[in-house]
Parts: sequence; structure tokens; C-alpha cells
Amino acid sequence: MRKIESVHLDQFTVKTDLSVFGFSLAGFESELELAREAVADLRSVHPESTPSNVKAAYMSPWKSHLLTDKFGPLIAVMSDLIMKAYLQFLNTDLSGLNYVLCVADCWCAIYEATDHSIAHTHFPSDFATVIYLDIDGDAAPIVFANSLVVQPVSGSALIFPGLLEHHVPATKGRRVIVAINFIKMPAFDRVAS
Repeated sequence: MRKIESVHLDQFTVKTDLSVFGFSLAGFESELELAREAVADLRSVHPESTPSNVKAAYMSPWKSHLLTDKFGPLIAVMSDLIMKAYLQFLNTDLSGLNYVLCVADCWCAIYEATDHSIAHTHFPSDFATVIYLDIDGDAAPIVFANSLVVQPVSGSALIFPGLLEHHVPATKGRRVIVAINFIKMPAFDRVAS
């Protein structure tokens, strides 16, 4: 059996543009309110913050979507918006390619003054989403690849490739978010025979 430890690996850098999609969730107030309830429920039932690159007052468990069904409606909205964004802007019909989106991880975080996140990616997830439930006017932005700075507002959301590095600088204001990572899975039941 070959030993991969002896194989020399090289890394090559290709400059490319990756899309970040931002939008308002106006019209989805009931889904956002259920998510706010889920955040409060999780913090009550799971009060210990999960250790991670998120250095916030609170972060729920990674698989929070399995701990409450209140994220379900928001997950459905975000899944549909990923499909719509990739079709509209990248001319890629994921459903036509017999793929479905499945949740890999879902968690919430509450940032208070001086809280931040260390630069990271959501790889190996295909798509990362951040939903901004409640954002103070002086809350920190999210920064992608140390170049794109997006200032969130309450009721907005972002979709971006899971491999895109990002961080949150120290915040002055409160920010309450839900993050959902999605992976593409083949829809075997929809493949023509």
C-alpha cells in the first residue's frame, strides 16, 4: 500500500472572484421571529458557549437545528435563496442538476462589546449563510478576504461560498446572528433512469 505521507504537495494560488450575495429578509418576519425564539430557547437550555473561532458572549451548539425545530422555516428560506441566487447570478440550476441542499451545521451567536471572530472559513460546506436577527447601529461588519466589508442590518442575510475566508472585528454594538452551512447532495430519487 502506498504511503501518502511521502508525497510532496504543492499549493498554487489562482486569483479569482467569489460572489457574496446580500439581501433583505423583509417579508419573512415570522421566520425571523421563530429564529429569535430559538436563540432564546437555546441560550436557556444550553447556556454554556461552544468553544470556537467565534469569541462572543454566547454561541450555541454546532448542530442547533437538531435541538429545535424553530430554525426549520428559516433554513427553508435560506435554501431557496441559495438556489435562486445561483440561478440568477451564476446561471447554475442546482435543482436541474439533481442536487438538494442539506444543513451541515446551524448555530447562533450573540456578540456584545469587544466580541469578535477570528479569520476562518466554513469549508467543507459548499454554502455558508449568515442571518442578522438583531444588529445595533454600531455593530461590527463582516470582512471577507480582508477586502470586502459588509455592514449588516437587522433582518438582512448573506450567502457566500464556504471556502471564503472571513472574520468579524471587535464590535461596539450587539449583534445576534444565525449561521447555517449547507452542503450539496445528489438527489438520487430525482435522477432519471
